[in-house]
Amino acid sequence: MCGLAGLLCPGGGRLDKLQRDLAKMTTAIAYRGPDDCGFWCDAEAGIALGHRRLAIIDLSSEGAQPMQSASGRYSIVFNGEIYNYRDLRAQLQSEGARFRSQSDTEVLLAGFEYWGVDATLRAANGMFALALWDADERSLILARDRFGQKPLLYGWLGGTFLFASELNALAAHPSFAATLEPVAVSLLLRYGNIPAPWTIHRDWHKLPPGCVLRLSTDMQPGQLPTPVAYWSATDSALAGLTDPFRGSRAQAAEQLDALLRDAVRLCMVSDVPIGAFLSGGIDSSTVVAIMQALGGPPVKSFSIGFREPALDEALYAHAVAQHLGTDHTELYVEETDALAVVPQLGRFYDEPFADSSQIPTYLVSRLARQSVTVCLSGDAGDELFGGYDRYALAARLAGVAAMLPKPLLSLGCGLLQALPAAMLNRLSPFIGDKLHRLGDALSPGDVAGIYARLLRQSPLSVAGIGGDLRERPEDWLRLDDARQMMMLLDTVTYLPDDILVKLDRASMAVSLESRVPLLDHRLYEFAWRLPRDFKYGDGGGKLILRDVLHKYLPGHLIERPKKGFGVPLDRWLRGPLRDWAESLLTPQALGASGLLDGLPIRRLWEEHRDGRRRLPHALWCVLMFQAWCTARR
Repeated sequence: MCGLAGLLCPGGGRLDKLQRDLAKMTTAIAYRGPDDCGFWCDAEAGIALGHRRLAIIDLSSEGAQPMQSASGRYSIVFNGEIYNYRDLRAQLQSEGARFRSQSDTEVLLAGFEYWGVDATLRAANGMFALALWDADERSLILARDRFGQKPLLYGWLGGTFLFASELNALAAHPSFAATLEPVAVSLLLRYGNIPAPWTIHRDWHKLPPGCVLRLSTDMQPGQLPTPVAYWSATDSALAGLTDPFRGSRAQAAEQLDALLRDAVRLCMVSDVPIGAFLSGGIDSSTVVAIMQALGGPPVKSFSIGFREPALDEALYAHAVAQHLGTDHTELYVEETDALAVVPQLGRFYDEPFADSSQIPTYLVSRLARQSVTVCLSGDAGDELFGGYDRYALAARLAGVAAMLPKPLLSLGCGLLQALPAAMLNRLSPFIGDKLHRLGDALSPGDVAGIYARLLRQSPLSVAGIGGDLRERPEDWLRLDDARQMMMLLDTVTYLPDDILVKLDRASMAVSLESRVPLLDHRLYEFAWRLPRDFKYGDGGGKLILRDVLHKYLPGHLIERPKKGFGVPLDRWLRGPLRDWAESLLTPQALGASGLLDGLPIRRLWEEHRDGRRRLPHALWCVLMFQAWCTARR
């Protein structure tokens, strides 16, 4: 895990200026790679590559970057890990390749020379973002892993093309200037994140997952080619549906267990201490159980707990750790510790991000970093095996909507949303807010539209700005099964734009590498071949994953209600975070960006602050935008 930055001046550049600019960009993301820093420049070609290293594989100087291929054709900066690099290395050696290091970076370079770029990317099993200079073709190639685990951003700054792991590096360029992108702000207010290819800055872009971007030195400044996919989550899902698994559920569980064991085994390859996050839920328990079953010293597992029973999973994690025999570390977070993180979030995240579980994710990453450099995570089980509760909720609401004539449904939804929420909340705790939410969710009438509404964090947006894919269910890939349709949408939106952003930024803020075994593409492709009743049913989701976990844990440690990884945001905003929030939500502060309509936001804040309404997530989206803007003034 590292950080990369670079620039391309198509007409050539001065070596001293290339190095000076690159040094500022890489210094801005030093936390991503505190172990080493390296530069490579070709002034005549106008290309400069910079790298911050968090040494994980081959800790010697032979593994340092930027790195050149044996022939000198390719130069690379690479962030991430290629988990199957040893297998690829053996294949390349059989074809005549020779290696001077034990690093996965050198294996990639050899693959590019022997097999070509796209074929090598398809052969690689891992998480990565890379920039590759092809001296023969005088072209720059940017590429990102299949699911978007590692970030890569880019854009033109006058006549110079910049690229980096984070906006923080781009913004460190001495000539950087950007304006806020209204579409991105609107998407943030609705969903709590800014989906690819948008960024918070106009004319700056995220490379989508599974894509390659190629630029040649004869391109005109401002010209951007269209990213080309070398792998597609949607295409892979469709391929799985057309080639269904034919065996029994027990046979499927056996095959899934074998795939999981191999995915976890590959993710455990490391030359530095490694551990795992453990919440006690299905996904993290499966990862940790398999790590422990693979042998070796007891797995170092980490969890945090809160004093509020409704949010505390530490007891479950402790029970799982005790049964498995891991070397477990838990930390009960005092409220003051958690609250101290909040004002720093505008610095940790290179653009506004408003999933409040970013707080415990940072805290558990900080805890783990005291003992290990790499940590495995159980993320992505919900997307692969249908685990989110909102899938079933959307289906139930669609059933209700289907029973009503459209005119009556429209009238009823309008009435629900017109009810005075604050007044109704006096009759029953926040019943008015719930009815407003129900009216909004039901109004589209079909399951796709209902699910799109359930994904919204708030009704707020920038005036005149429409939504993205989630706001246009007519653009969705239509599948016969509604839950599969929702799972696929989450895989290409919520997973890369929220879950993986949160994990990357929170862990990288403390120089910790996070790995997600469940995002082995072989697991994903197998999951989409499984019959839907192997994955979910009336009893909930992740059925076959539970079948596998029963091989490692007793039933009482598996079958429990799903909790999630949250914080008491509702109470915090009315209590200890009230003054902080108030300072960011004054009329003057709300008007500073020129994009927010301060009056409705002030009204929502005052109603929430005074206990008349419960709107923590809508307000958190605004607060994270405001905090990010304040941190950069």
